[in-house]
Amino acid sequence: MRRYLPLLAIILWGACSNPQQDAQKFIDQYTKTYVERYTASSQAAWKTNIEIKEGDTVNAYNSRVADEALASFTGSVENIGQAQKFLAQKDKLTHLQIRQLEIILYKAGSDPQTVSGVVKEKIRASVAQTEKLFGFAYTLDGKPVSTNDIDNILKTENDEQKRLAAWNASKEVGKVLKPGLVNLRRLRNETVQALKYPDFFSYQVSDYGLSTPDMMELMKRLNQELRPLFRELHTYARYTLAKKYGAKEVPDYLPAHWLPNRWGQDWSAMLDVKGLNVDSVLATKTPQWIVQEGEAFYKSLGFDALPASFWEKSSLYPYPSDSVVKKNNHASAWHVDLNNDLRSLMSIETNAEWFETSNHELGHIYYYQSYTTPEIPPLLREGANRAFHEAIGSMMGMAAMQKPYLVGRGLIAPGAKTDSIQILLKEALNFAVFIPFAAGTMSEFEKALYADNLPESEFNKKWWELTKQYQGIVPPSDREETYCDAATKTHINDDAAQYYDYALSYVILFQLHQHIAEKILHQDARATNYFGNQSTGEFLKKIMASGASKNWRDVLKEATGEDMNATAMVRYFEPLMQWLKTENQGRKYTLPEQL
Repeated sequence: MRRYLPLLAIILWGACSNPQQDAQKFIDQYTKTYVERYTASSQAAWKTNIEIKEGDTVNAYNSRVADEALASFTGSVENIGQAQKFLAQKDKLTHLQIRQLEIILYKAGSDPQTVSGVVKEKIRASVAQTEKLFGFAYTLDGKPVSTNDIDNILKTENDEQKRLAAWNASKEVGKVLKPGLVNLRRLRNETVQALKYPDFFSYQVSDYGLSTPDMMELMKRLNQELRPLFRELHTYARYTLAKKYGAKEVPDYLPAHWLPNRWGQDWSAMLDVKGLNVDSVLATKTPQWIVQEGEAFYKSLGFDALPASFWEKSSLYPYPSDSVVKKNNHASAWHVDLNNDLRSLMSIETNAEWFETSNHELGHIYYYQSYTTPEIPPLLREGANRAFHEAIGSMMGMAAMQKPYLVGRGLIAPGAKTDSIQILLKEALNFAVFIPFAAGTMSEFEKALYADNLPESEFNKKWWELTKQYQGIVPPSDREETYCDAATKTHINDDAAQYYDYALSYVILFQLHQHIAEKILHQDARATNYFGNQSTGEFLKKIMASGASKNWRDVLKEATGEDMNATAMVRYFEPLMQWLKTENQGRKYTLPEQL
């Protein structure tokens, strides 16, 4: 009789088993350990990003140890098995349980412990690459310069040779980064392949519920929908900049050093709109005022004040260019503990670009704050998708730069005369110009890098082929393969295979903004003032408060009544399109109409 007891116990346990209770017990246990290790990893990464010292290995070591501890947990064979087991009983679980289990399994894909050696090697390589990128000592004419210094030269300098020198200086870091990128490509692919993803790009895309072909088709469609406008902008820019730099002939493609951005992703600084230039006013303010003004914007919509810890723990201002200690100069927002430790990493200077950027980064911070509630489990404290986070940030940055808002905040005079077409042109040189870079050059390059296993002997060749095809930009001279110009973009190194997020965010941005302008504010979408409108705040809170608890398509449909489309963005720039066609009459178009 005794030999049947174990079988009887199993039968009785099965009869008493409750899938929902069992799943919740696993999720709760997982969450507790995950939050602890995620927090430790975030804190270590923070130090790695704000305290980069030549020869100092302590921060890198601490970051690697914390990342390995997190990876060993999220990718553990046991957690993978448990998540798969419970997901096989979806019909017996709640919606929130299913969402959390799916996220647990997705996180495991990045660091499966079935290949723990590869995961550890990847983490070490990632930390080393970050240190090389942000610890690089840029020099110009033999003197140390910061990336802010280089950016300011490209925005303001009229001497073409000085521009060329600054542009060349910005690309030197690529030589140092290329070997690390080659290694990271291998490690990232090998890691996710352990859970049957074809490659790292496909793994990242799967977070949207899409395949790589689906995502690339979406990117091409987006590019093509905006191609007519970009073609007009490209023609306008060629003729305008050729005149500015005294070129004898208008080139067919834009020399990269002519543009006011290191990667040609934003051309807006080539135009100053009379009556809308806030730099002179902002120059009288402090960097701290810029962040406080951003906070006032969100509070006027009904959001809470930033926690005191935000001001204590953030790194908001640049280090001196000759500082021994370096930091990551790329603006970012951090949800360090998935609770109330909210921080931003910026290098704020008192100009319009940082004014907009500050409002953008605070959009992320307030998104974090909105879904950090008892109703949203820590595992679902993310955006509806990655693009939604960027959409909210970019939309708030754009809203803070529209004329009625600036007038209302006393940054330009109420009677300032401005040309509405010139305002639209400046916006298009930012938003519309960005799409070919994000949906074209960056997404296609990373797809080629990971999914197509692009030979390292062709990195630069491929980068400039794509830059020419999508952006109509060419390098000032031939770029040898000793350089790696793609790697000079931070996201290629430390936010890999996700740049389509930004392209999708702009589509979502204009859909949300059009809804706010037309349905809530009853204002022209091109001239809004969100400040103080509590209904706008409630609209945003409803989107943001759900975190990742809902399918992103449902969130967008519920908010706007529409599926994702670029119609709102195209409509926004319609008056500019007609103006550009008139302005470009008689000029040579060099970009083909079809990609």
